[in-house]
Amino acid sequence: MGSTTQDLHVLFFPFLAPGHIIPTVDLAKLFASRGVKATILTTPGNAPSIQPSIDQANDSCSLRQPIALSLLPFPAAEAGLPAGCENMNDIVVTNLDMRFKFMRAIELLRQPFAQVLRELFPDAVVTDYFLPWTQDVAAELAVPRIVFHGTSLFFHCVSHSIDRFKVLESVPACNAQSFVLPGLPHRIEMQRSQFRDSGKVPGLTVFLERIKNSEERSYGVVANSYYELEPDYAEHYRKVVGRRVWNVGPVSLYNRNEIEKSQRGDDTSIDCNHCLRWLDTKKPVSVVYVCFGSICKLPIAQIREIALGLEASEKAFILVVRGVRGNDSDWLPEGFEEEVVGRGKGLIIRGWAPQILILNHEAVGGFVTHCGWNSCLEGVSSGVPMITWPMFAEQFFNERLIVDVLKVGVGVGVVEYADMCAERRVVTWEEIRRAVGRVMDGGKEAEEMRRRARELAEMARRAVEEGGSSYVDVGELIEELMERRKAAGAEQMGSEEQARGNCP
Repeated sequence: MGSTTQDLHVLFFPFLAPGHIIPTVDLAKLFASRGVKATILTTPGNAPSIQPSIDQANDSCSLRQPIALSLLPFPAAEAGLPAGCENMNDIVVTNLDMRFKFMRAIELLRQPFAQVLRELFPDAVVTDYFLPWTQDVAAELAVPRIVFHGTSLFFHCVSHSIDRFKVLESVPACNAQSFVLPGLPHRIEMQRSQFRDSGKVPGLTVFLERIKNSEERSYGVVANSYYELEPDYAEHYRKVVGRRVWNVGPVSLYNRNEIEKSQRGDDTSIDCNHCLRWLDTKKPVSVVYVCFGSICKLPIAQIREIALGLEASEKAFILVVRGVRGNDSDWLPEGFEEEVVGRGKGLIIRGWAPQILILNHEAVGGFVTHCGWNSCLEGVSSGVPMITWPMFAEQFFNERLIVDVLKVGVGVGVVEYADMCAERRVVTWEEIRRAVGRVMDGGKEAEEMRRRARELAEMARRAVEEGGSSYVDVGELIEELMERRKAAGAEQMGSEEQARGNCP
């Protein structure tokens, strides 16, 4: 009897942060919907945020195989962390020592991870690119490791250009002039201030080199992107960077119903129905949605400027804030609560927001985003133009893709990279009002961005449907893993027959 996809078992291991866990869970759903046995590996502290989404998916008719959850004990005490500190969201971003200890704890998962591979012996393991040590463990046990990139291929092509041409070595750190990144399909200009100064973070350069080396030795890469979004960079990544890659995204589109779309965070207290009912009272493309992801916690001074900028734009808005304590009146401009929020001109959400549901509502016409890749993809998939406000990580590169290549956004004007724990320039209310106006005021520029955004959204929808580019890439990867499994089984059978033939 021939092998079926039910025989194939893939283990998924995300980095322990919301922006990494969420797309990995979506990726596991994708494989399970194609008949692959999928197991997600995480820790007890992260299981409660994952389990509801898995339960909902397992109860639906969209999966041909149920998703399993396997737990690793998290070595918090051994790394010097308090009990229960098992996610990057548990770390105070200004505490660099805690961040180092958290990464140390992640490294201590090496042996438990190896034990799981020995017990489950999956046909492949898909691990986050922030877990480079999983490549060594998987290689020792002859399990193919596939890297899951939660970032754009554009970013990886730009990074390759920077390394290949030693770009930053020839540009002084204090240089404020823009320069062109060589060897790319488009003319991409950036400033030195938009790049991280790796020398300020001990061990970062070594860690990034480990990531690069582990990727080079891996079986290949699955990318949360779709070919039509960045075709030039998909080709560049294969031919110039030299990586095997399967574009399988946008993985968020594999959430087929509203419950799945809303159960994606660590905070279930948000009343999704209230939020959607509020949007129902607004005209199409009249609302600005403002959200800076799961990690960014803005200072009060910046939140006040955002509130003033939104008020000055005279557009209805949803503002998502995280990590602010006290009453709203403690951090909002005087009178804002009564005059703006109280009169239905705005909605403020503390904590986690049902972002996909909000972005897909017809009332939303613009998205102020920090340019994390999950948010960029969700904005593109919803056909909503963006106001880009990058802060750190790869966000400045994603901004260039959104603004210069895809032409579905405008920048708010931030050009200074500032790590999570660093002070950053406060963007003024006037800068915010001006950027929101460019997207929301209906001029020729705004209408062209909106038209292009809707085209990309339709391409995203078609990519994940049967016969689409991402659907085909997933099928080709599954088929390749099945063939590898068959070959391994035939080789083992041959060895056993030979051993029996040698018996006296």
